[in-house]
Order: sequence, then C-alpha cells, then structure tokens
Amino acid sequence: MFNVFKFQNLFKSSLLLLCATAIVSCADNKNSKDEAYVNPKKIKVDGRMDAELTAPPHVPPSTRDRAAKRLTVDMEILEEVGTMTDGVEYVYWTFGGTVPGSFIRTKVGDEIEFHLKNHPDNKLPHNIDLHAVNGPGGGAVSSFVAPGREIVFSFKTLNPGLYVYHCATAPVGMHIANGMYGLILVEPEEGLEPVDREYYIMQGDFYTKGDYGNPGLQPFDMKKAIEEDADYVVFNGSVGALTGDNALTAEVGETVRLYVGNGGPNLVSSFHVIGEIFDKVNLEGGDLVNENVQTTLIPAGGAAMIEFKIDAPGEYILVDHSIFRAFNKGALGMINAGGKDQKDVYKGTIQEGIYLPEGGTIQEMPISDEQHAEASKPPKGQLSFDEKMDLGKQVYAQTCFACHQSEGQGIASAFPPLANSDYLNEDVKRAIDIVLHGKTGEIVVNGETYNSVMTAQNLTDREVASVMTYIYNSWDNNETVVTEEQVKKQRR
Repeated sequence: MFNVFKFQNLFKSSLLLLCATAIVSCADNKNSKDEAYVNPKKIKVDGRMDAELTAPPHVPPSTRDRAAKRLTVDMEILEEVGTMTDGVEYVYWTFGGTVPGSFIRTKVGDEIEFHLKNHPDNKLPHNIDLHAVNGPGGGAVSSFVAPGREIVFSFKTLNPGLYVYHCATAPVGMHIANGMYGLILVEPEEGLEPVDREYYIMQGDFYTKGDYGNPGLQPFDMKKAIEEDADYVVFNGSVGALTGDNALTAEVGETVRLYVGNGGPNLVSSFHVIGEIFDKVNLEGGDLVNENVQTTLIPAGGAAMIEFKIDAPGEYILVDHSIFRAFNKGALGMINAGGKDQKDVYKGTIQEGIYLPEGGTIQEMPISDEQHAEASKPPKGQLSFDEKMDLGKQVYAQTCFACHQSEGQGIASAFPPLANSDYLNEDVKRAIDIVLHGKTGEIVVNGETYNSVMTAQNLTDREVASVMTYIYNSWDNNETVVTEEQVKKQRR
C-alpha cells in the first residue's frame, strides 16, 4: 500500500537537498566573480598620456596593451559652415570640427582630465554631457564654457561600454540637432578582443527650413524638430559621407567591428548592412551580446558595437532600415569588400528568364500640386553650360545618387552604370524618355544584363535637361548638351 507520509517526507528531503545545492552553486559563482572583480575606483593609474582623438570614420588604437592612465582629452568646439549635400550648406556645431565629434577611446580605471575649449569665433556657450561619466549631468554641470574660454574637469571611467556624448546647453535639442554629439569608448581593463578593422559611424537627423535638396545655406527649423519631421537622416553628418571615395573598405576573411551611435535628437535607428548578418552585437553598447542579428535598434542617445566577418567580396550597403530614410533622406553608406569570389558562399545569378512579359506598372515618384505647377512653368531664360552642370550635379546628388552612385558606377547586378554607358550614349531621346516616364524590363549596358525598375522622376524640364547634361558630360560619356526643348518634346 502507498505510504503518503513516507512520500511527503522523501519529497521534502529531495527539495531541501536541491535548494542547498543551488545555494552552494550560487555562492561558488558569486565567490568566483568576486575574486575576478576589481573595483575600478581602486585601479591605480600608471603615468600620464594624451588621448589620441580621431575624426569619423576612424578609430584610435586599442588600449589593450596599456595600464590605466591619467588621460588628457583636448577638444575644441567649432561652429562652422559645412556641406549637407551637393548645393546645400548648413551651419554645424561640432566637437573637434566634425559631425560626429572626435572618437574618444579610454579604458576602465583611466582618470580623464578633459580640456574643453570654445573657439573665440563661436557665437554661443556650450558644454558636454558624456554618458560614460558617473556624476551630475555627465560632466555638463562642470563644463559650461563661453566663446573664447577653456574649462577643465575630470572624472574616472568606471563602467566599460560604448557611450554617447553630446552638448547639453539649452535648448538641448537644438545643440544636438546641429551636430553636437560623438562617442566615447570605455574598454574593459583587459581590452577588447582584436579585430581586423574598426570604424566609427553615427546617425543623426537634421531639420532645415527648406525641404530635402533645396539649395543654399539652410538654417535650422525648430518647428520641424519639435514635430520630428526630419529633412535629412544621415550617417556621419552629411549625405554621401560613407560612399564613393569615402566608402569603408575590408577584405574577404576579415572581421569588421563597427562602433555605431545615434545622436538623434529624435529618431531611432534600425541599423542594417545589406548582405551581412551581424555575428555579435553588444546591445546598447553594454555587456549583453546578441548573435546572428539582421537589424539592430539603436535609440537616440544610444550606441551598439557590431561585429561581422566578410564572407564574400562586393559592395555592402549600410542603411537605416526605416528605408525611405536611406534612399530619400541620406542614411546610406557602403563597405567595399575586396578579395576572391567565394562560390561556396555566394554564387550570384545562376539562371534568368521571363516570368511575365511586361510585369507590373512603372512606379512614379510622388508629386505635390506645387511641384506639378512648377514643372509646368515656362523656364526663366536659358542656363549657361556651367549653370546646367552645377544644377545637374545637385539634382543628381539628390535624385540619382542612391542607385547609380557618386561616380555613375551603379551597383553590380542591381542598377546599371551611367559612366561610359553604351546604352545611354547611343540614344539621347530614349534616355530622356526613361527619366520622364520610367522603364521596366531587361536592358543590356556595357555587355551586362540588368532587369529592374527605373521610376519616373518628377522633375522640371530644366532639372531634367541639367541632370542629363551633367551625366553626358561626366565619366567619359559623349558630351551631349540636353536642352529644355528636347525634354518638353519627350514629355508630351
């Protein structure tokens, strides 16, 4: 007969044994952690050195092989005019003359002596809030500095991680929106594991009086900023900062580490590299590591450390996967990966055929009533060749750049080249018609087959004539000058 009381006693005994084992195990783990843990407040500094600060996308050398130091950081605030995109200028407020500001690399236990200088030509006072600081305002309350002045404050780095710094002078949002942010890395005492390449990237959103691409010096628009209606969302301060000659580079087999921050001031980044899967992501720049990640969220005022191995050569595109920001507002960069093809990883196209003879309708870029009215207006006088080239360059940067790239080279297997293009040069009328009305289906350019969609572009006759003239007179094309009358005839 089953003995209930005997079973209950046995169950209680087993439960007590399990609890005791768990307590001992936890105590052992705690003791091992305690033995390994060194209070960073008690880490002694060994000498003094000047911090090596770098402009984006570059990163200073590792701290792995040095002891904690009294580290002098010397940073100057500059307010200066820079280029947002071709034909568009903006007054940036900067730490160190760049957006984002200079990259600061430290390690746990360093004692930082921070020299913050406000250039005498600046118009406003500024300060700095470093998220790596344990103390009031992250240093902001101790670093308020007027133009022509210098202030010195100090702190000890206690927590390893990747942290944002930014100006915190009122109105805080306006100072950040004008470019006053950067990253400070605090390496663990033993340093980070070595990798082949490291790069520094920050996303930011900008708010201008004129819409995206409106030419001239554009002032900050507080109303748009409050409504979080960004005109530009970019990497490293401007459209194209990480493309063309400025693209990042790597080789097959190398491990790349990206230090990615989001200055904001408003928008969250959905950071993605097209064609890559992140092997490791230090979420929000801290200790928690996620693996095999496709897209990682980076909040405004936050950061992430991202690592991946280059498995195949080619162009890898960095985007905010809130995708209109990438192709229409500027949040796009590139990694050019060299090396031999890796057919065991990526074979490319192995077969192509027709699915539907004329699949789908041609898409059109949206157009407002105001844009339609502007496109219908007669031109005010004729532009000179140089004026056409200047306007055409601006239109290209704002409309064509994302697909066809800065030097007209296109993107392999996706968007055909415009540089030295036989397809473009053999029929000017056809080229104008494609810009006006779009095109879908297969074409052959310089011996390569492309099968994608070119959307109809809603541009004025003057803009079309200018951008076509710019393309035809660049990159070894046939030097055709396209007139507004030619465009008008093709538009009908």
